[in-house]
Amino acid sequence: MKRTFDYKADISIFLLIAMAILLLGGVVFTLNVMRTDPIEEALAGEDLINILFILEHEEKPLGSYVLMYSPMNNRAAAISVTGDTGKILKTIDRRDRLDSVYISNNLDSFKTEVEDLLGLSIKYTIVFETEKLAKIIDAIDGVLIFIPNSFEIYGEEIILFPSGNTTLDGDKGIQYIVFELPEEDSGDWNIRRERFFLGLLKRLGEKNDHFKDPSIARFFYPLLNTRMNRFTQRKLFQALSALDIDRINIQAVSGNYREVAGQRLLFPHYDGSVIRDVVRQAQRSLAQQTQGTLIERVFTVEILNGTTTTGLAVRTAELIRGFNYDVIATGNADSNDYDQTEIIDRTGIDNVVNSFAAVIRCQNIRFESRIPDETDPDLRNTEYRADFTLIIGRDFNGRVVTGN
Repeated sequence: MKRTFDYKADISIFLLIAMAILLLGGVVFTLNVMRTDPIEEALAGEDLINILFILEHEEKPLGSYVLMYSPMNNRAAAISVTGDTGKILKTIDRRDRLDSVYISNNLDSFKTEVEDLLGLSIKYTIVFETEKLAKIIDAIDGVLIFIPNSFEIYGEEIILFPSGNTTLDGDKGIQYIVFELPEEDSGDWNIRRERFFLGLLKRLGEKNDHFKDPSIARFFYPLLNTRMNRFTQRKLFQALSALDIDRINIQAVSGNYREVAGQRLLFPHYDGSVIRDVVRQAQRSLAQQTQGTLIERVFTVEILNGTTTTGLAVRTAELIRGFNYDVIATGNADSNDYDQTEIIDRTGIDNVVNSFAAVIRCQNIRFESRIPDETDPDLRNTEYRADFTLIIGRDFNGRVVTGN
């Protein structure tokens, strides 16, 4: 009886071990599928992949950038969101600055507020903490950026930042984005950090093959603060390495600064509707364009006020610049009694005026030829006219055309 009992016990143990192995194998298989399928499916699809990058210093964001990436054509657009952006924060139900809900290592609330501000869904987040970022910069042999004007930082030692194209090592790179010069305002700081972020992204792309070395990968990936696993990080950075970073122009959230409870906050124009329109336009552009057909240029705009409202052309210029158009002139139209807002298109390029007209929802468009350089030599010095002339009429409410 004792031997029979032992024999049955052995069989039971064997079956339990077999079941455990099968269960463990199923779990491993499931985790592997969960790990590989989402990013590969996303990169093989046509939907945009939205990634939130954050430069973090002392557990607060120096700069936050949403990269909208199109895997269909390897194009991208970027939006800069500053921590002093003021809004009604849904996660805490009060009006405050955006970074008041920022918690290092737990970005759920901050990401939710950024999504609400921009009107999009963010799939991935990547945080560069300055302490670890210095090591990343040194590992990729520095970050090349353009510095328009040389400046010095005085501290325990004098650090010189010469003008022109300059490669910053880890220590200098952190100083460049952290230090705030007395003669600068917040706009200057943000532009400096945006310039650095694009330089960092470009350098990471150039060094992508470098991270295929297992020993380097083991050093690099732990320096990123993200919930993505190693496989997803590698796949995503491999895809982003194909981007032409030099053609990405970061669009910033525009608005007016106001003092609230002792804080100077940037309140987005029209309660954020402008930046959400900017995002939607960028999304449409990325979704419609295929590689090799994208028109790589910034279009110029002339804005003329055809109403009696003083300063309307200048205020509208700020709105139009937010959509990445170059407003080269503002002024008054030939009369101040235009009933309808009108757009004059001189580009000679099919459909581009439709994107511009969509910014203010204008349907009143006419076309005008631009004299080419090859015409009569006496006409070559004809005054340059903008790609688009916008003549504001009484049907324009300061944001959109309401009378069409």
